Amino acid sequence: MRVVLDSNVLVAALRSRRGASFAVLGALRAGRFEIALSVPLVLEYEAVLLRHAGELGLLPGEAVGVVDYLCAVGRWQEIHYLWRPTLTDPGDEFVLELAVAAECRSVVTHNVRDFTQAHMFNIQVLTPAEFLRALREDR
Repeated sequence: MRVVLDSNVLVAALRSRRGASFAVLGALRAGRFEIALSVPLVLEYEAVLLRHAGELGLLPGEAVGVVDYLCAVGRWQEIHYLWRPTLTDPGDEFVLELAVAAECRSVVTHNVRDFTQAHMFNIQVLTPAEFLRALREDR
C-alpha cells in the first residue's frame, strides 16, 4: 500500500509517542506500507520540521535527519500534470497531485476536510487512526 503522509502527521508523531501519528511512523519503519515523495513535499517536510524543531525537542540536524530517513525509505515520484484548482486550500494541491501521480491509495492527514475533492481521483483521505485501522484490515 502506498500513501502520502501530510506534514502535519510528522509533527504530531514527533510531538507525542502515544498517538496514532507516531504509530503510523512505526508502521512505516516496519515496512507495512510505502510513502510517495516529491520535491515539493520533501521541501515542506523540512521547512515544517525545522520551524517546529524547538517545540518538538529536536536540534535542526535531527529534524533534517528525519527528512533524510523519509527520503531513504520513500518512493520518489515526478509529477507531470497539475490538477489545480481542486482543493479548498491551494497549499495542499501538491499533496493531492503527488497522490494521483504515484497512484496512492490514500492521503494520511489531520486536515481531512481540506481534501474533500480527493474522492474524484479515487483517493481516500484518512486520519492517522483511520489509516492504522485500514492497515490492520489489509493483513
